[in-house]
This record gives sequence, structure tokens and C-alpha cells, in this order.
Amino acid sequence: MIRPEDYMKIEVLAERGVYQKDIAEELGIHPKTVSRALKRQSAPRRATEKKESKLAHYEKQIDQLLASGVWNGQVIWRKLQESGYTGGYTMVRQYIGPKRALQSQQRQVRQTVRFETKPGEQMQSDWGEVIVEMGGVATKVYFIVNTLGYSRRFHFWCTEQADAEHTYEGLIRSYEYFGGVTGEVLVDNQKSAVLQASNKGETIFQPRFLDLATHYDFRPRACRPYRARTKGKDERMVGYVKQNFFVRYRSFESWVHLNQLAEQWLREEADRRLHGTLKEVVSERFQKEQPALKALPKVRYDTSYLEYRTAAWDGYIDVRGNRYSVPSHLAPQRLTIRIGLDESLRVYHGQELVATHRLQARQLGWVSQPEHHAQLWQQTVQVEKRTLAVYAEVTQWN
Repeated sequence: MIRPEDYMKIEVLAERGVYQKDIAEELGIHPKTVSRALKRQSAPRRATEKKESKLAHYEKQIDQLLASGVWNGQVIWRKLQESGYTGGYTMVRQYIGPKRALQSQQRQVRQTVRFETKPGEQMQSDWGEVIVEMGGVATKVYFIVNTLGYSRRFHFWCTEQADAEHTYEGLIRSYEYFGGVTGEVLVDNQKSAVLQASNKGETIFQPRFLDLATHYDFRPRACRPYRARTKGKDERMVGYVKQNFFVRYRSFESWVHLNQLAEQWLREEADRRLHGTLKEVVSERFQKEQPALKALPKVRYDTSYLEYRTAAWDGYIDVRGNRYSVPSHLAPQRLTIRIGLDESLRVYHGQELVATHRLQARQLGWVSQPEHHAQLWQQTVQVEKRTLAVYAEVTQWN
């Protein structure tokens, strides 16, 4: 094999008109080697042994992650590290780069594959949040959006919390707005509904959410973990509410005022819109779905907070930083309390309702009902009756 400097000599001698045979003799090589070098116009390149990349054994795993929709390089890198990969992030990023075109193809496929439900079959539920002006003060508003899968008619309700009790209240209010119940409710894996998520269909739901489902006769269903796209109809409605209702209305006098405007906007605008995919007016399509909805139960589900207290010796219980009276004879019994989302307080002894109050700040004082402590006061101020003989005996000693 000739060296680069040998080729330079060959090139110079050939330009001077020296025959290839003479060039070969001078350099001590075969004439064919000279001929091939001139045709190639360079010295032959040395074949180098290609070193195997640290990533080679993990390329199949990366391809599987990409096929499942995971395109975040940092996430993929961490997954490979869990499998023993010791290389850097740059190698992973460089491997993914040329495959980015496949990502857009995946998105196109996902956009064209749409899961449609039958009338009355499903309602999808999701939460959103936004900052607005409430009574002149910047306030975070949580809003639950519930969308009928067939007609795309939706309802939303705004509140100050997004916990389990408010989730259940939001679902009930939507069913009452629609005038009926769907066959199933599809939720994300929020803690208010799901205790343990699963990709294998073995979701464990919150007991109280199951109680709500039994009461309203719907099947609870949860999205697969990291696959919230399953309920894309509802997630789009969360964005729709933010970009339309909360752009048009930015300040509110109170929570009541906010929810009144919300229902007015739903009736006057959202229900009357022409759906871009279905090419139908939402309220008109709902007319086809309404007959398929199941009837609401006769008794509304109690969404209030369920807690327990022990009555103190003075006939009071402590609730959210303040004290509320209960019949004094119940001390020291264990009582059940129900705190409504409307700030109402109900106290039960067993199944018996023994006291009702409105929650108020501690600064306004304890909350009492005179009849609760009438017996206690009577025992306190009762005067002992004595005969005149007792007083006569006292005068003798004086």
C-alpha cells in the first residue's frame, strides 16, 4: 500500500510525462498500483476498524420507546440508565434526531384515528385552573369540565378547590344540567377518583367514587397512565373554556356571579356552536343523545365532607378552627359531622340529626344554640332546697 507522500511523487512524475512503468520501478511498486493511484487521484484510504457505540445495545429499546410515543430525549436517557446504559445524553439525542420525521407521522395517525361513542354512552371529566379577579382580588379558580362523548355538549362549574368532594359535586351538577346520566364516566388518574392506576385495566378506584357511581348507576373508567389523550374531547374543552369564556369575562363579583355567567355563556354560545369535526350544531346533536341518558336518582348524592368529632364536657365540638354547640347530654359521645360545600354544618348522633350550624370564622366567636345547653345551665344554677330546721340549728351555733 502506497503512502500519501508516494502518491504525491507519482502525481508529479506523471505530470512530467514519465511512463508509469518507470515510475513504478523508481518507487519499487507494481505498475498497476501506479495506474490505480492515478485513476483514484489519491492514495488508498486505510480501512479503520469501527468501534462499537455504547448505544448499540440500547437502540432497540429506544425504537420501542419512540414507537410508543415517548420522544423526550431526557426521559429516554433516564430509561436507558435504568437498564445499564453508561453513555452520555448527546449520543441519545443524536440517535433520535434523524427519526424526528417519524414523530410527525405518529401525530398525523393519532389525529386521524378518532374514537367515537354512542349516544348516552360516555361523559369525560377533567379539571382546569385560571387566575381571575374576584371581588377586586386576584383569585385562583378551579373549574371542572364534563363533556358528553357523542354530542360534545359540555358543562363546567367553578370553585375554590379541586378535591374529591368538589369533583363529585361537579359531576352531579353536570348530570343535572344535562338532565340525565351516561353509561360511564371517563376520568384522568386524579386521586379524587383513582387509588391505583394500571395499564392492564386493573384500576383501583376510590371507595367513595365507587359509591357515587353506584348511586348514579354509571361505570367508572380511568385513562391509562400517561395516556390522557384517551379523553382528548374533554381536554380540548378545558382549553376552549380558557380561551373563550375566561377571555371574555375577566372579573367577577363572587363565586355565585361567576357560575351564573358560566351557565348563561353555555346556553347562549357553547351549546349553539357548530362543531368543527361533527359539522353539527352541538345543541341539535344533543337532541339525539338526550333520550339515551338514564334518569337521575330521586335522592341527590351527599357530597359534603364526612368527619368525626367527640363532644367536649362543655357541650361543644371543634370544627375548622372554631367551636360549635351540641346538646350537652352527648358529652363525651363520638359524633358524625357533615360539612357542606355551602359552609353548612350538620351533626349526627348515630342516624339522628342533633345540630345544624353555619360555619364562621373564630374571630366572630363561638357558635351556640341556647337549647343545646339549657339542661347544663339548669344543673349549674339549681339551688338546694333546705328545711327551716337547718337554719334554726345554724343560729344556735352563732
